[in-house]
Amino acid sequence: MDLTPTEMTDTNEAAEQQSDVANTHNHEHDHGHEHDHEHAHQPAPSLNPELTREIEVEVGADEVSKSFKTVVKRYQKLARIPGFRAGKVPESLIRSKFAKEVRQEVLESLVSERFRKAITDQKLRPVSEPQLLDMQLADGQPLKFKAAFEVSPEIDITGYDSVRVARPDAALTDDEFAAELSRVLDSHATVEPVEEDRALVDGDWAEIQFRGEVKDLAQTVTEEGVQNASTQAPITGEDVLIEIGGKNTLAAFNDALRGAKPGQELKFEVDYPADFGERRLAGQTVSYDVTVKGIKHKSFPERDAEFAKQLGNYESWDDFETKLREHAADRKKSALDNSAKDKMLGELIQRFQFPVPEAFVQQQIEARLDRGLRALAQQGMSVEDMRKLDFVRLRESQREQAINEVKASMVLDRIAEVEGVTVSDEDFDRELLMLSLQSREPLEALRERLSKDGGLERIREQMRREKTGTVLYEKLSA
Repeated sequence: MDLTPTEMTDTNEAAEQQSDVANTHNHEHDHGHEHDHEHAHQPAPSLNPELTREIEVEVGADEVSKSFKTVVKRYQKLARIPGFRAGKVPESLIRSKFAKEVRQEVLESLVSERFRKAITDQKLRPVSEPQLLDMQLADGQPLKFKAAFEVSPEIDITGYDSVRVARPDAALTDDEFAAELSRVLDSHATVEPVEEDRALVDGDWAEIQFRGEVKDLAQTVTEEGVQNASTQAPITGEDVLIEIGGKNTLAAFNDALRGAKPGQELKFEVDYPADFGERRLAGQTVSYDVTVKGIKHKSFPERDAEFAKQLGNYESWDDFETKLREHAADRKKSALDNSAKDKMLGELIQRFQFPVPEAFVQQQIEARLDRGLRALAQQGMSVEDMRKLDFVRLRESQREQAINEVKASMVLDRIAEVEGVTVSDEDFDRELLMLSLQSREPLEALRERLSKDGGLERIREQMRREKTGTVLYEKLSA
């Protein structure tokens, strides 16, 4: 149930459930495969100087010539050129007609082989794609090139097990359960108009139309009176239902509407609390023009076994309430534990400082943008509008959080090594099955697709990190 400007809440849960990207007023956006991928085509990323290594490689002229001849001979056998029999195309024609392709194949065979040998000899482990520098390649001449790449940092996690995290009280309160139950009942309630000619009283639902102007701290005086200096858009609503005297209805709306009749127009101000769930209204004062359009009465279903069976596989109303309480308690515990884990990881990130590979940061920025654009697409943003977004600014706005997320992953990977955390094949297969069910993609087709693009290993890595976070939380929480 979405918050409206007429309601208050004890938490910012509704706001926090929004996408961390799409929630910042469409500043960060993500796309699915069906959306524009323009923002993905970037020049070679810069490398973190602290983690950059360079190697120089030289291949003798004889070996270069041999490689050229090998590739040219293969093209002679495969090429189909009018006027020449298969396998009889002159070498000179192959070299001129397929010069670019031949050179590329020679380059790939010699560079990849020599690059692997050089990093093995120097005991280096690149974590980014190598960037080739000063490339010189010609048949009959030595091949010379430099390759620059990033390596993983050394991460010293000495003392990680001395961090302490307070375990939150996750017990579900009666008020929280009542709110859960109220949401269920409200979703099955029926709303009927009140035909009686009377004023609004507690227990009624007022159907209103409203327009609100946020009062600006900076105002100017003109011939037309006092005006806001800013041009913040007004808050409007049509056919909004408000419970008079309701627990979640703001007192200002209760006081203004109580005793009003349909057709009546009201003017009043609302001072929103600093912790109001709708962030743009929190701590603001809003001047409202409200029209009462009607009085409604909500009827709720009887809390009996018949209604419980409509809600699911429950034997009785008591059985439903018991299961609802358990579900709500589990969800609250999970949310609080996840929040505590995030705090724990934040402390570990602050404690252990180390340089982060730029390649990892860029990958994480892309992942965050993808999630945000998918959320915006689901909210109705068109591909055309997505193309107009300033992706340079969007990437920069994601950078700090992306760096912290990469650091957290690297710290967890290092701790997993120390703690000996592994993911069993049984747990991994169970995760793939869940992904298959969620995506409605056959399990074997999913496994084959993910095995081709490295997705299987990424899933296992993420599972290991999540398991490590849980193991660490249980170990460090008081």
